[in-house]
Amino acid sequence: MRDLTVEEARARILAEAAAPLPEVCVLAEALGRTLLEPVAASRDQPPFDASAMDGWAVAGDGEIFDIMGESAAGHAYGRSLEPGQAVRIFTGAPVPDGATRVVIQENAARDGDRVRTPTGEGNDNIRPRGGDFHAGDVLLQAGMRIDAWRLGLAAAAGRAELTVARKPVVGVLSTGEEIVPVGAVPGPDQIFNSGAPTLAALIGGWGGAGRVLAPAGDNADAIAEAVAKAGGDVIVTIGGASVGDHDLVKPALKRLGLDLRVDTVKLRPGKPTWFGLLADGRRMVGLPGNPASALVCAELFLKPLLLAMQGAAPGPVLAEAKLSRAMPANGPREHWARGRLSYGEGCAWVEPMADQDSSLVTVFAEAQVLIRRRAGEPAAGVGAVVDVLMLGRL
Repeated sequence: MRDLTVEEARARILAEAAAPLPEVCVLAEALGRTLLEPVAASRDQPPFDASAMDGWAVAGDGEIFDIMGESAAGHAYGRSLEPGQAVRIFTGAPVPDGATRVVIQENAARDGDRVRTPTGEGNDNIRPRGGDFHAGDVLLQAGMRIDAWRLGLAAAAGRAELTVARKPVVGVLSTGEEIVPVGAVPGPDQIFNSGAPTLAALIGGWGGAGRVLAPAGDNADAIAEAVAKAGGDVIVTIGGASVGDHDLVKPALKRLGLDLRVDTVKLRPGKPTWFGLLADGRRMVGLPGNPASALVCAELFLKPLLLAMQGAAPGPVLAEAKLSRAMPANGPREHWARGRLSYGEGCAWVEPMADQDSSLVTVFAEAQVLIRRRAGEPAAGVGAVVDVLMLGRL
């Protein structure tokens, strides 16, 4: 359990991910949720041959056509055209049966009850029935997370409701006498609690429901009581996870039957990260107290756990970028450094932040990626290719 690699620790955590629980929600509330069933089309899209342009739907290859009426979006002409006949037609309107082409209005000239068009033009101006998808086509697979584009596709398929995974409820508990809630008046030796609201916001973006619990200080009884009363599916603690005299979280939770599966991780920042199960089955994730350490480890361990509990691919998914600033040789622990991303010369470039101190909130607020440096990796110069983990920045 001690000094596990990042991959070993993540594997142990994911092995304990609870199976997703289904929940039916209306389409408007599905954003960010994970599908638990495929979404199939209820009919063809478009459900009829549709005009791609404003113009004239004509039957035949002649030049002069008798005007019979019009077809507008939502109001079809409703009858078939015979050769030599035409209807005024608008973008998205049904093309009447018998029509062979749509001529754009700029290329046609109306003269009373007739319209003159060039011969042979317009075959590309008809969108065929089912040109986007057909009835019964599976458009979205189980396990996909619903973003705005997928939500739109589900709407186009006629789905007013979706079966999604229930949001895991995650309690976030800060420890330490130095922590005070935002809005309180801090003492001379205290700091505002930035970690808990940040994590709760991240959890919401990962499909969970984050709840900030009242800080428990450096008191084993208060820590145990807060966790016992918190409910939910997962409890995340911030701080109190190292080996000092005030690191009381794991001893306090032994009272609740804590069964450790991960004790420490060969990781910088974040070695004290731990994971276990309580006697009641709730998952416990212990994060370091320094904000950057907590957020790095949340990205590497908490996010995959929550995604897996919703039936989504846990990741993380890494990309490649070239270093725009050299990085020194790495030590015995895997290092995830914060960096800025830019693009040029046909590729992505990443600049490691100059100060990687794990207490700096400002640095994390500017970072766009985490740069992975493996244990014992040699120095990397400008232009070296590195693995990066994209952060969910707006």
